[in-house]
Amino acid sequence: MPVSDDPLARERAHLTSSRAALRAMREDVEALDIKDVTANWVNSIVLGRQIEDRIKALADLSHTPLFFGRLDYLHTTQEGQRFYIGRRHVHDADGDPMVIDWRAPVSQPYYQASKKDPQDVGLRRRFGYTGGELTAYEDEHLSDPEELETTSRLLQAEIERPRVGPMRDIVATIQPEQDGIVRSDLSGTVCVQGGPGTGKTAVGLHRVAYLLYAHRERLARTGTLVIGPNRSFLHYIEQVLPALGELEVKQATVDDLVGGHVEVRGTDEAATAVVKGDARMAELLRRAVRSHVALPKEPLMVVRGSRRWRVPAYELEEIVQELLDRDIRYGAAREALPQRIAHAVLVRMEEAGEAPDDRVQNAVARNTAVKAVVKECWPAVEPAKLVLRLLGDAEFLAEHAEGLFDEDEQKLLLWTKPARSVKTAKWSAADAVLIDEAQDLVERTHSLGHVVLDEAQDLSPMQYRAVGRRCTTGSATILGDLAQGTTPWATTSWAEALGHLGKPEAVVEELTAGFRVPREVIAYASRLLPHMSPGLAPVESVRENPGSLDVRPAGDLDRDVVGACVEALGHEGSVGLIAADARIAPLAEALTAAGLAYLSPGEETTAESRLTLVPASLAKGLEYDYVVLDEPAAVVDGEPDERTGLRRLYVALTRAVSGLTVLHSAPLPAQLGDR
Repeated sequence: MPVSDDPLARERAHLTSSRAALRAMREDVEALDIKDVTANWVNSIVLGRQIEDRIKALADLSHTPLFFGRLDYLHTTQEGQRFYIGRRHVHDADGDPMVIDWRAPVSQPYYQASKKDPQDVGLRRRFGYTGGELTAYEDEHLSDPEELETTSRLLQAEIERPRVGPMRDIVATIQPEQDGIVRSDLSGTVCVQGGPGTGKTAVGLHRVAYLLYAHRERLARTGTLVIGPNRSFLHYIEQVLPALGELEVKQATVDDLVGGHVEVRGTDEAATAVVKGDARMAELLRRAVRSHVALPKEPLMVVRGSRRWRVPAYELEEIVQELLDRDIRYGAAREALPQRIAHAVLVRMEEAGEAPDDRVQNAVARNTAVKAVVKECWPAVEPAKLVLRLLGDAEFLAEHAEGLFDEDEQKLLLWTKPARSVKTAKWSAADAVLIDEAQDLVERTHSLGHVVLDEAQDLSPMQYRAVGRRCTTGSATILGDLAQGTTPWATTSWAEALGHLGKPEAVVEELTAGFRVPREVIAYASRLLPHMSPGLAPVESVRENPGSLDVRPAGDLDRDVVGACVEALGHEGSVGLIAADARIAPLAEALTAAGLAYLSPGEETTAESRLTLVPASLAKGLEYDYVVLDEPAAVVDGEPDERTGLRRLYVALTRAVSGLTVLHSAPLPAQLGDR
């Protein structure tokens, strides 16, 4: 059959031509000679880096389809009526588009059009790929009333496709409700509540990619940041944005954000960490910082040449009090104080007939007597030393905690053995957050243009404040699931969390349709919801996968778990063995004895190494085709309280995309009921 008569052959030919056009675009950039267009070596370096970034962005990822869909419009003012939708824009030698970026406005109907609202789309074509090869296509005639609306087989196959390696992007499978969140405006903060398998993490990452496309210049100036719960999670997601053509988005954990002040070497008991993470700590720190200000008691005498200028104590007091009342940053007020005092001196000079200018005022501000007043009334504050004193000096803490924390809470805050210095102190992660808060009280934290915060339900109020400081003049995308809060300080409502973040006006969107976790598995895990998150709606999975759940009693637990892993490895895709943290060491020995190689979370799976041994504490946000869950009761018992334990178990139960095997030698938690 000639190519012109074979639709699949024509589409393959377009793919080949598009790849060739992309190579030509890359070669054009590589051939650029910038020697004669740069004024100096600085411009040359900057332009050279921009060209390097452009070359990287034009890379053709052979394992990733260049386009995944096609739109044929009925009527359009655009040039031509057919658009191929893909991960990036590709044009031919004449500049005509061969592939349209999925983020472009003309691409939006690919995700939003339906039989009820075809949006002038006559045909929507989806493509199926094996590796990077186009192998199938599927058509929907949206404007044909005779054609019934059905679930796309290719779409379902793409969602269910086994995964090996890092997290996959979902750009080919974005659903209308997800697309609405992805394309929401930069100026607004969005909070996405989504249960397991609803795609909230991928939606957040695609939102970053979309915002960088739609507001590139602005975000290039102000910056973007993705914040995840741990390094393993960040490694898992780090390939999504490059696959979408975005190379420069920084990633960090909350500990990374605040860890630059001190070295974290200690840990807190849960009760202590809860108090340190309480929002009341912000007021305690504010009081402690401001306590350093002392009202002047003596007049100021400034000597300039043969003249003496006197500023009475009451006037100095008024200047200091005014700065206190303005409640500006401590450091900014300290910098303003000598200028205010100098201005008072200049008023007296003018009254005496002199004509001082700005240079005279600056000189007076640097006068030794003025500096002495500033040092006495508004001394410098070092944030780490301030927190060191609060946690080590019972009297200082009690003075500023009055009416905020009771005696028992103050005892939890105090170190049993006070540290001698900032360097010798065994700071905890919660302490670093307090120092970050104190630092912001002294000097304003730099704000970014947009921040994505994933697994947000696990943050303390003080951690929310630390993140919020990084986007005071920008916006944020908050992602999480209240049912998966596994810290003692986990938030109970998004309204409360958004208030601490400084974004109370944020829109809360809820994703309730599950596309990853099979219906049988999510229904089993959802039995825990009434016992740990009453009132939270369970996820309704759209995936039918009979036989995806197997709950078995074990005789020899270690042996049976290893056997279940071997069984799971007989399927295509990745396998995760999830267990209580205390069970990791014996399971590692059992796997090694059986000759089964395994990875740790954060290590990338490959076709040759597909089994990952995952502590339950690190399972959040990760997904595997098949999961073997070891001893559910041990997962629950490994946490400080039952609610947190049940939430940890809920997370572990919902990591499977294709199949879940649960093995237990102890009785299952009663909240799971009978199988």
